[in-house]
Amino acid sequence: MGKVVAVCKSLHKGERKADVGSARFIEDFGIDGDAHGGPWHRQVSLLAQESIDKMIEKGLEVGPGDFAENVTTRGIDLVNLPIGTRLKAGEILLEVTQIGKKCHGKCAIYELAGDCVMPREGIFTKVIKGGTLSSGDSIEVIE
Repeated sequence: MGKVVAVCKSLHKGERKADVGSARFIEDFGIDGDAHGGPWHRQVSLLAQESIDKMIEKGLEVGPGDFAENVTTRGIDLVNLPIGTRLKAGEILLEVTQIGKKCHGKCAIYELAGDCVMPREGIFTKVIKGGTLSSGDSIEVIE
């Protein structure tokens, strides 16, 4: 079992997300008020704090939301979860739909560090059951 470190959202695509502490997740949409919400397969993105820590070790001053992820976690091996895996986080239920992504351009993080973890280690999910998710909530893989 892991923990939710941060819950983040942004008004526009292509920008860092702000940690809002808590947010309402809407079934088959995503996070209320987030630019990536909609009826598609990448409604909510997750990135492990352990992945962010790799970039901090390279000298970057980064934190939750800086890689445009919605949910930052600790203690869950996100990148090795198979597609279709379900995650219970707080009162919500997510289903993994994609591991990593192809970047169409070099983001600000890549320009600073020569690397970015989100394309390799971020995952994408859809919301199966909505509700509220907050920093500090537990997150676990549902068998």
